[in-house]
Amino acid sequence: MMTRSGRRMTSLWLAGCLAFAGCSKKEEPTAAPTGAQPQPEVQAPPTSPPLGTIPREGEAAAKPPVHTASMGDEEVAGAPPSETEPPSDAPTGDAPAEDPKNREWTTTPVSMKRRPAQSVTLRSVRAGTHADFDRVVFEFDGPQVPGYQLQYVDKPIIQCGSGDETPLAGKGFLQVMLTPARGHDDQGRATVAALEMKPKLPTLLELVRTCDFEAEVTWVLGNKAPTDFRVMELRDPTRLVVDVKH
Repeated sequence: MMTRSGRRMTSLWLAGCLAFAGCSKKEEPTAAPTGAQPQPEVQAPPTSPPLGTIPREGEAAAKPPVHTASMGDEEVAGAPPSETEPPSDAPTGDAPAEDPKNREWTTTPVSMKRRPAQSVTLRSVRAGTHADFDRVVFEFDGPQVPGYQLQYVDKPIIQCGSGDETPLAGKGFLQVMLTPARGHDDQGRATVAALEMKPKLPTLLELVRTCDFEAEVTWVLGNKAPTDFRVMELRDPTRLVVDVKH
């Protein structure tokens, strides 16, 4: 039978063991709260440009790059298609192909007869100068240039609808007749904003629309003199180009 003093010694011994175990126990790491997401690693910026790009150097390196927007294969900010390229000789549908002789310089009448199912709409007329000639471009909707007839005419220059005479600068009046064609939409509004232009180029001084009636559209070019001209058909977009020599 254990005495009171023996029990006291046993209690002291157990207390000492527990104290020693508590001091030697290692601290467990604090667990992350439930539901916390791990933080992503921050990657250092690349030291070289992406594949297929050109390094920006000098002052340009401090400026943001310029991006070019595009629609399909065509850049929005790109230059318009060239109007000096050779025209295509391929016919569109049942329409006859362009006559290569029409691209030769001449002062005699030039014509191409075509009869598409419906009138071709004229969308724009513009003029500019080149090294040895001035150029007028007639641009159309659709894939095919309408029929055309070009020839020098005498004054007076007459408006087909009213019969009124139209004053026109120059001494050589090159008439460009397009048929079947129209220069207005289904509501009767003109599709070409300016019906008279005065570019005052080396040869081409003025041009005016004289007819848009019964599938005929006619413009007359007022040149300094009845100089040689040539005609070309271009595609994408559809254009008829008229050049007059300086």
